[in-house]
Formats: sequence, C-alpha cells, structure tokens
Amino acid sequence: MHALSIPTWIIHISSVIEWIAAIWLIWRYGELTENRSWWGLSFAMLPALISAMCACTWHYFDNSESLEWLVTLQATMTLVGNFTLWAAAYIIWRSTKSVSPIETQSIKSEQ
Repeated sequence: MHALSIPTWIIHISSVIEWIAAIWLIWRYGELTENRSWWGLSFAMLPALISAMCACTWHYFDNSESLEWLVTLQATMTLVGNFTLWAAAYIIWRSTKSVSPIETQSIKSEQ
C-alpha cells in the first residue's frame, strides 16, 4: 500500500466512487426518459470500472509481481471499455435520429 501517496489514493478511490455514481445516475436517466439505450451506456461503463478496480487492487498490494496479470487485465478492460462506450454512444445517437422531423414539429407545436 506504500506504492502511492495519500493524495493519489484519494484520487483513485474517488474516481471509482464517481464512476459507480455515474453508472447509477445514467441508469436512472434511462428509466426516467424510458429510453433503454441509456441503460446500454450504463453497462458499457462497466469495463472501465473493472479497469479502475484492477489498478487500485494492484497498487493496494504494492505493485506485486505476482499480481502483474492485473495490469494486463486493466489494459484489456480499458480497450474493451473504449469500444463499448463508443458503441453505446452510437446507439444513443441513433435513437435520437429515430424521431422524424414531422414528429419533432408536432411535439413543439403541442408545447
């Protein structure tokens, strides 16, 4: 646990907590808007969370050589997470394009 300073630990742990909170808030937003594509974003965020947890675990055990596989897992989850986040963002973007201009116009006129 001596591998990182206290301020660095605070950053690592708070980042994990913030990521968990963001996943939950995005899930709730999907529920409120009834747009399931936002739920997909919540799931797409999980590999990045796993990556962050791998980093914290490895540092907690003083960057032990026996746990060096966590570094590989972290890198893999970062790569997978980048692709899943891209895919989720694309799906959200596509879901906004499914509303036709005529429907948009009628929604605006009702307001």
